[in-house]
Amino acid sequence: MGRKWNNIKEKKASKDKNTSRIYAKFGKEIYVAAKRGEPDPESNRALKVVLERAKTYNVPRAIIDRALEKAKGGSEENYDELRYEGFGPNGSMLIVDALTNNVNRTAAEVRAAFNKNGGNMGVTGSVSYMFDHTAVFGMEGKSVDEVFELLLENDIDVRDIVEEEDGSVFVYADPENFHTVQETLKNAGITEFTVAELTMLAQNEITLPEDAAAQFEKLIDVLEDLEDVQQVYHNVDFGEGE
Repeated sequence: MGRKWNNIKEKKASKDKNTSRIYAKFGKEIYVAAKRGEPDPESNRALKVVLERAKTYNVPRAIIDRALEKAKGGSEENYDELRYEGFGPNGSMLIVDALTNNVNRTAAEVRAAFNKNGGNMGVTGSVSYMFDHTAVFGMEGKSVDEVFELLLENDIDVRDIVEEEDGSVFVYADPENFHTVQETLKNAGITEFTVAELTMLAQNEITLPEDAAAQFEKLIDVLEDLEDVQQVYHNVDFGEGE
């Protein structure tokens, strides 16, 4: 799982030159998390998760502060959290998470993206049962054995610990243990994470033939370009060449 996550993150970082779009999505997510709780990450766990993710994407402090100030200022702008599930070519599966102030617009745009790029929308639950809600941490400077012993000493159960060829280590844990794992790693001197996410990981991955893979990649690109879409999860392994 670590290799897949690492490849997707690198692929997005190298391909997506429109960093302003990424920052805008984070700004919206930070605002929503802050508005639905306290605008203080120490008392608002959802906000703390978003801010940790923002760090791994190098979101400027000005973007973060602007979103927090907007929430503190009592803005009446409201967003609905939506999840769409669907299918791409050759048995591929996708989950699309969105934040929107216009449900009809978002539904129409997501449906059009599927229909025009070899996919089709599914009903709620048609895909998500094949994914696991997972906390993922990526880090450098520690070995698998060191991380395992550290978590064991603190009686923290995790799903898996994987070391990649480049020496980076990925920890997979239950979502409810996100903060416990994170604080334990931080207390051990790990101050920066290459990945700190609550995500949806496919239980089984598939590899697509070249033509279907190109079509599927186009579908992902179109979905991620939509203003209201925050995250796209899928079950396709693009391989180490991507």
